[in-house]
Order: sequence, then C-alpha cells, then structure tokens
Amino acid sequence: MGYELDMINRDPNGLNDHVRVMFDEVLAEPDGAHSINCVWNCAYKCFNCCKGCCYKFLTLLCGIPLAICWGCEFAYISFQHVWYITPCMRSFMINCGCLQKFYGTCLQCYCQPLCEAFSFLLSNIKVTNYKG
Repeated sequence: MGYELDMINRDPNGLNDHVRVMFDEVLAEPDGAHSINCVWNCAYKCFNCCKGCCYKFLTLLCGIPLAICWGCEFAYISFQHVWYITPCMRSFMINCGCLQKFYGTCLQCYCQPLCEAFSFLLSNIKVTNYKG
C-alpha cells in the first residue's frame, strides 16, 4: 500500500474539528459564580475521565464493525463510479456531442440563410431626422 498510519495525529485533515470538545467549551463559571476549587477540579477530572472512557468503550464495541460498514460503503461508491456512473457520463457526453453537431448543422442550413435574407432586407432602411 505504501501508506503509513499516523498514530499521533489521527485527524491530519481536520475532518472532525467540529466535535473537538474540551471541558472549558462545555462548562464555564462566570465571575461571581465560582464553585469551590476542589469541586471545579474534580468536575474537570470526572468530565475528561468519563468522556475518555465512554469514547474508548464505544470505539471498542462499535469501531471495527463500523469501519467494516464504511469500508464496504466507500468500496460500493467507488465501484459504482468506476463501473456505472463514469461510463454513463461518458456515453451521455458522446451523445450530446453528436446532438450538438446535428443542432449546429440545422441552424446553419435553415436559420442562417433566413437571418441573412432578413439582414439584407433591413440593411437598406435609412433613417432621417426632420426638425419641425
């Protein structure tokens, strides 16, 4: 494959920046409404511990089956594009090119002579202004 998995930076393209949740982005005490320092410190530790443990448990339980499902989904999408959508689009473009030539030929054969004839008729019109 030639691709090495980065075990440190697991979101190098920032796909999930919108789910990055830190304690201070969820809980905040404004000035004048501060809890006891040990409560705030304990809440911080509990929040991070529960968030980390639950996330790890869910990934352990669901991560591999979901990776399989998503792998199959994107394999299907790739298969569909390679074997169906791209050939259909290519066929459509070829047929549109043929129709474009047909339409252009019809315009040149039928509309162009009519437009030229009308232009010759209207080219002899002279406008004069009279001051009255």
